[in-house]
Amino acid sequence: MEQLIEFAGNHLFLVGALVAVLALLVKAEYDHQSGKANQVDPTAAIRLMNDDAVVVDVREAADFNKGHIKNAKNIPISTLKQQVDSVSAAKDSPVLMYCRTGNVSGKACRILKNSGFSDVHNLAGGIAGWQDANLPLTKK
Repeated sequence: MEQLIEFAGNHLFLVGALVAVLALLVKAEYDHQSGKANQVDPTAAIRLMNDDAVVVDVREAADFNKGHIKNAKNIPISTLKQQVDSVSAAKDSPVLMYCRTGNVSGKACRILKNSGFSDVHNLAGGIAGWQDANLPLTKK
């Protein structure tokens, strides 16, 4: 124990860096767990859609118009906070969020969860994962 104290005293910068890294790891994990949405694969997403889930595409309108999941609403992530009311009727219903790869929609899921939505799901892999599973897109 004496050697540990001596080491810490002689290497304050290293010990400080270790404490900072550990604090950042704890914060990142807390942030991840507190706003965590259920990750669902395309098959589970289809089941949710069959159970009348509201499907929200958080990509920009230009990407949405190139192809999207049938019956999806387009609410770009840039305007989601202002448009939460447009899906507020689904606060207690399942909501399926997706983007291009699933990263941005993870942030969108946290926004909805923080707004009181209870059943929010993120399409793992986003629209790219949907296409990899050979599932259809529509332009209508």
